[in-house]
Amino acid sequence: MTPLAKWANELRLAIMMLTRLPVGRLQDPAPSLPDAQWAFPVVGLIVGFIAGVTHAVSLHLGASAAMAAVLSLGAVVLTTGALHQDGLADFADGMWGGHDKQRRLEIMRDSHIGSYGVLALILCCALWITAMTQLVSSISIVDFLAIGVLSRLAMTTCLATMSPARDDGLGAAAKGKPVWILSILLGLGSLLALGSNGIPVAATVGIVTLIVAQIARRCIGGQTGDVLGAVQFISETAAWTALAMLA
Repeated sequence: MTPLAKWANELRLAIMMLTRLPVGRLQDPAPSLPDAQWAFPVVGLIVGFIAGVTHAVSLHLGASAAMAAVLSLGAVVLTTGALHQDGLADFADGMWGGHDKQRRLEIMRDSHIGSYGVLALILCCALWITAMTQLVSSISIVDFLAIGVLSRLAMTTCLATMSPARDDGLGAAAKGKPVWILSILLGLGSLLALGSNGIPVAATVGIVTLIVAQIARRCIGGQTGDVLGAVQFISETAAWTALAMLA
């Protein structure tokens, strides 16, 4: 397999894991999740593009600012299969619904959602929609692309710096070292794309990621797929909120 075909196969795996987009079948030899980790921020570009186009088209067709915000969030949910939202709900239920590591991990694996998960989703979705409504006239598709990248760089950073909390699951399977050169380039590109707001928004993403990571370390001893999902959606929401407050 040529290097280009290998990279394409790894990108295909990343898209398969983080979205519900049809990308065909993997070619043999199939890559591992650590091999595909470099492509997580690239998936952020794809999801951000879909959300950005949805937002712009909605406004063009006469949707209100709030309706366009809801539709853009809906596009993200449909594109990703609510993967990160589900992770946030499980994370909230586990962290605050259990009293020790084992019980928290059990709750996070439970398919049912509790009051903590419901409230976490309501708060995050409300912040996303409110922030985007406030920004309406100043949002560009570039903002969607940049924030999509930054929030998924947060995921790869957690994978690189945190041990898995359990021996199985997505967090353990994806554990590995990201391609930092590409990550740095994509991160810098996102900062430049956001202009004067780049550093404050990136700092917000970093702070929120650190807080979530510290909670996970203290409560369950590391990361899981649900922790990564929570990091992505919380940091993405925080980025939009920071952008709105800076406007």
